[in-house]
Amino acid sequence: MNSVVLIGRLTRDPELRFVAGSGRAVANFTLAVNKNLSKEKKREFEEKGTPTADFIRIVVWGKQAENCANFLAKGRLVAVNGSISTSSYKTNTGETRYSTDVLANNVEFLEWGDKKAAPVKKDEFSYGAEPDNFQAVEDDDDIPF
Repeated sequence: MNSVVLIGRLTRDPELRFVAGSGRAVANFTLAVNKNLSKEKKREFEEKGTPTADFIRIVVWGKQAENCANFLAKGRLVAVNGSISTSSYKTNTGETRYSTDVLANNVEFLEWGDKKAAPVKKDEFSYGAEPDNFQAVEDDDDIPF
């Protein structure tokens, strides 16, 4: 089974193109997905200048590609469901290059707003505002189960 689910932030605006002949839309963007690191390990990585996130290329096709290009921007939080695709090609110099991408079946927008880049605070994910009727539980004894 080849299935992947990712949650991360766009590192750049999506790039939209149309395939010659068919006119089918394809969008590409890169997703920064935080590595699962403890605070100590994260600090250690940062001190060494080692990335604390993986940067994964995403490819989206069709109407969903157009929606991504129209409504997503650098910094936006998204969830991607898809499959891993690997390929290789030869450069003009004859060198073989390898590529790994995620072919997105579904892209969920986890943040909304105008297309301007979302304000991102360090180490903070925003999954949306709390409902108006939300009441925090102060004491575990108040929980009815």
